[in-house]
Amino acid sequence: MSTDLLQDPPHPADKPASADDKLDAKVLITAGVVVLGAIMSILDITVVSVGLRTFQDVFSATPAQVAWTMTGYTLALATVIPLTGWAADRFGTKRLYLLALVLFVAGSVLCSTASSLEMLVTFRVLQGLGGGMLMPLGMTILTRAAGPERVGRVMAVLGIPMLLGPIFGPILGGWLIDIASWHWIFLINAPIGAIAVVYSWVVLPKDDVSPSETFDWVGMLLLSPGLALFLFGVSSIPEAQQKHEGWHVLGMYLSDRVWITALIGVVLIIAFVPWALRKANIHPLVDLRLFAHREITIAVIAMALFAMAFFGATLLFPLYFQQVHGDSPLKSGWLLAPQGFGAMLTMPIAGVLADKIGPGKVVLTGLVLDVVGMGFFAFVGSHDSYAFLLTGLVIMGLGMGATMMPIMSAALAKLTDASIARGSTLMNITQQVAASIGTALFSVLLTSALNSHSSIGRMAAGNKDVIPRALHDMGLSYGSVFTVATVLVGCCLIPAFFLPRTKIEAPAGAPVPMH
Repeated sequence: MSTDLLQDPPHPADKPASADDKLDAKVLITAGVVVLGAIMSILDITVVSVGLRTFQDVFSATPAQVAWTMTGYTLALATVIPLTGWAADRFGTKRLYLLALVLFVAGSVLCSTASSLEMLVTFRVLQGLGGGMLMPLGMTILTRAAGPERVGRVMAVLGIPMLLGPIFGPILGGWLIDIASWHWIFLINAPIGAIAVVYSWVVLPKDDVSPSETFDWVGMLLLSPGLALFLFGVSSIPEAQQKHEGWHVLGMYLSDRVWITALIGVVLIIAFVPWALRKANIHPLVDLRLFAHREITIAVIAMALFAMAFFGATLLFPLYFQQVHGDSPLKSGWLLAPQGFGAMLTMPIAGVLADKIGPGKVVLTGLVLDVVGMGFFAFVGSHDSYAFLLTGLVIMGLGMGATMMPIMSAALAKLTDASIARGSTLMNITQQVAASIGTALFSVLLTSALNSHSSIGRMAAGNKDVIPRALHDMGLSYGSVFTVATVLVGCCLIPAFFLPRTKIEAPAGAPVPMH
């Protein structure tokens, strides 16, 4: 398959990538900027998750209503990510990264001042507009800094915040709520953000922006609202399921809000495809012509399946510990930490191996571990030992560390300098949309499984005699959902088999590493 679409004309100043594959001091300093911003963005998602119960009490709201503090953030991410690639080319990565940090910190501070749930959701959207740009910009900055020969290693560095978020987010959130108030789960971003802004201003090189193509207004009016409406509809499914609203289709309740908004979103997304593929459209909002490259196509499929299964299912782990085992939010946060520590062991090794032997072998190994670890939870009940559960989490973490970032590196390693921002935008959209779909999917599966047991309903109504039976049935319900997750993770092995299993050579016009 031709890769002409990916080959930008080499710049006269371009030089072959350095044979020295170690990450030098300048690259590591740049990585520190990116990691600091990504930690805020990712940590914020997990920190807020433990505050949902508190928001119910403070704002006298239902679980479905407070869930929009998470959904609003996600919708903002989906809306702004498509704009990031063009904006990075047009205004420069440093300027845009600083703007993203300022928006995120401003949104965080405003969230801490919210006096109603509606205000909190609105400010979470503002926060998401900044947070949505941080990860794709970080990937672009790091890949340009290190060069294609070391993309696996820099992806491993960028994976650090993805590990620290799940480890410390629930712990930090529970601790701040216990010793202070819910306001501090947002205020904590202010000092970190101030440091990140100064650090970025000093360390990141000055932008050298070349004239950019005209902004794709038609693409923006199709894709950004399309993604937002589609995810809004999908995210509304659990609420419709809980209220038994709308049509009952394939075991799910689809209210008007669900199917109408999702359908409009799908139509807009479909309309975007032929527009983005037009030859006259030199700089589409999301460059679908990148799919001409085999590695990117395979990596997108693998990332979509993995994000849907892994992120959708892992959000249920704290609920399982709290509902079935009766653990506190803080304790459930500590129980999830071994998963992150497992990933911390394998991610640096996986980055080195992905550069040296190709990402395919690394991803296949990681996915096998993911399937085994998730499989532990397919057999959960109400009396499982913590040793059994933590073993499954550690194995899953070891696999996750060898899976996600090597998939990213497989997608970006053959891109030239001007294509990196577009490639990272495409991968981040894939991850975010798939994770949102997975979250809704597993929420619906869990709700259906719980509703199928009358004992759980009687326990919720206050019948204490059925508590042992209800807890047993609740454990079985979670086990059935984790079984589906195990099968979906296993399906990722199919596209992963076609990822490159030899060292990826840099293309002509690739970014020159910084020294």
